[in-house]
Amino acid sequence: MVARVATVAFQGVETVAVDVQVQVASGVPAFAVVGLPDSAVKESKERVRAALAAIGLALPGKRITVNLAPADLAKEGAHFDLPIALGLLVAMGALPADLVERYVVLGELTLDARILPVPGVLLAAMAAHARGAGLVCPEACGGEAAWAAAARDFEILAAPTLLSLLNHLRGGQMLARPEPRLGEASPGGPDLRDVKGQETAKRALEVAAAGGHNLLMVGPPGAGKSMLARCLPGLLPKLSAAEALEVSTVRSLAGLLGDGRIAASRPFRDPHHTASHVALIGGGPRARPGEVSLAHLGVLFLDELPEFPRAALEALRQPLETGRAVVARAQAHVNYPARVQLVAAMNPCRCGHLDDPAQACGRAPRCAADYQARISGPLFDRIDLHVDVPPVAARDLSLPPPAEGSAEVAGRVAAARERQRARFEALPEGSRPRSNAELDGQALESLAAPEPAGRRLLDEAADRMRLSARGYHRVMRVARTLADLDAAAIPSRAHVAEALGYRRVRAAG
Repeated sequence: MVARVATVAFQGVETVAVDVQVQVASGVPAFAVVGLPDSAVKESKERVRAALAAIGLALPGKRITVNLAPADLAKEGAHFDLPIALGLLVAMGALPADLVERYVVLGELTLDARILPVPGVLLAAMAAHARGAGLVCPEACGGEAAWAAAARDFEILAAPTLLSLLNHLRGGQMLARPEPRLGEASPGGPDLRDVKGQETAKRALEVAAAGGHNLLMVGPPGAGKSMLARCLPGLLPKLSAAEALEVSTVRSLAGLLGDGRIAASRPFRDPHHTASHVALIGGGPRARPGEVSLAHLGVLFLDELPEFPRAALEALRQPLETGRAVVARAQAHVNYPARVQLVAAMNPCRCGHLDDPAQACGRAPRCAADYQARISGPLFDRIDLHVDVPPVAARDLSLPPPAEGSAEVAGRVAAARERQRARFEALPEGSRPRSNAELDGQALESLAAPEPAGRRLLDEAADRMRLSARGYHRVMRVARTLADLDAAAIPSRAHVAEALGYRRVRAAG
């Protein structure tokens, strides 16, 4: 007899059905797991053996073979423990096959038969619901699994231990249906009211929030660049239900959903500048999502931008353009979503005091040119807004807080985003962008074209500033956002002029 239990393997944000086949046959006692298992899956036989012993069951002195089909798909992770254990119980005759055949099963077992949380339960739940099956998962992951479908007929068994799961399947006890859990909203960072001065940078931050634009801040140490960046999450609109599921899907794969609670706030990721390109983009032995995917639909803040490894920065170019991170492997291409808002900060030169005659080094302006050259032109071109953040004078620090804080700016941002949403309704459903920063092709020309005077100014500036086609279109997107903030139907010459002011000219050597 061959027992069969359904589970899944993960390839990026996609699931692949895996059939766990267990056979107990006569022969020399052995326990083999085949089907391209990684080390964690190979070790599952020892965890399963100990977990069964903990509930009073011993493995038979026969040859046990576990096949994970399809055999040519690499199997990774400890979530195969529970389906192997249930398949073994069916093959041993300790559990009727019809009690497990209607479920997708995943969970890690401890030596005392507890079921530990595993990554990817949210994706597995959505896959199970799509195929009309139920789900068996760890109790700690029940909250995220419950978000997969609102229908009450989607059966979820969230069990704390193997014994409690078996008792439920046999009718000896009932496991409570898990309820959807929502994580606590993050405070959103500092308030703009706490930032003294820097009115130009605050304006750029508002524009970035309103249109979803990438932002680069250049200024000396201590000017407030990091503080401004941390204010951005407090200006962004709240996650919709669909967006919360998208964010939580990536976090679930990375094992970052605390206590099975769905994400309630837009992510804010700020990796250290020593991060490698694998840490930023994703990859590694198990092709994990990187920082650019963990920041999906949120903010990726790169402080000290030129100090990041060159390879890591260059690897960001494609995700910033396409909104997805592709991790290539010999056997598969893994895709992770990566629609992020990049906020970067940097000093104007290595010493940081390029424009201060009292502190500037003797190598200026060559010092600035060499330092800024660490950022390639193509990456520089993908950043919509470039703003200088000058040092704050001591007299400004003693001024009272500004009257306008994050709440007031967030209100204007929300109104601008609503105007964008209403305008995008005219586009086909599958091609609607989330913000002005994603406008492209014919939609960009039809929805963001400035008035004739603005177009003439843009064409003249493009020649003088030697804007690339990408830079030209990014100016159009920013002008469209400025018009939305002013509730204007068409970007004017003034909007184009302000948008051009955010295109920074790099230091010359």
